Amino acid sequence: MSETLAVEEPPAGSGRGKLVLAAGVLAAGLGGFAASYLGVVSPSALFAAKEQPADALPAVGFVDVPRIMVPLAGRDRQLVLSIKLECPPEKVAQVQLLMPRIADSFTSFLSDIQPAAIDRRGVLEIIRAELRARADMVLGGGVIDNILITEFAVQ
Repeated sequence: MSETLAVEEPPAGSGRGKLVLAAGVLAAGLGGFAASYLGVVSPSALFAAKEQPADALPAVGFVDVPRIMVPLAGRDRQLVLSIKLECPPEKVAQVQLLMPRIADSFTSFLSDIQPAAIDRRGVLEIIRAELRARADMVLGGGVIDNILITEFAVQ
């Protein structure tokens, strides 16, 4: 005898479940678009790098070197320099205490510069590097962070 097996077919699901799912996806998409359009959420802000807070500036102290005026050899011109020394705030007192020695070493170097060298390109970087080396000799290494030349003129 042959037996026939009845295969049960799954109940035909109504299109109602699929319709609810499609409506939910559509509502989420429209809600995201509306939030982005109104400026509530910015998609580009999610991928942008985080900015450092503006109040996290490093502590820096500046010490003025007295204005240096050095006559150039062989001509009626003079070199005028105004310089600021950048250092940590806790080192400002040390730099101010030794300022006469620093100014003397700067003046002695600047008085040995040939007038033809002043007119060359890149002389300002060479002068800055030499002044930095002289400040490190007077103060010791690591006291001065940078030398800022605020005025450089030949009069």
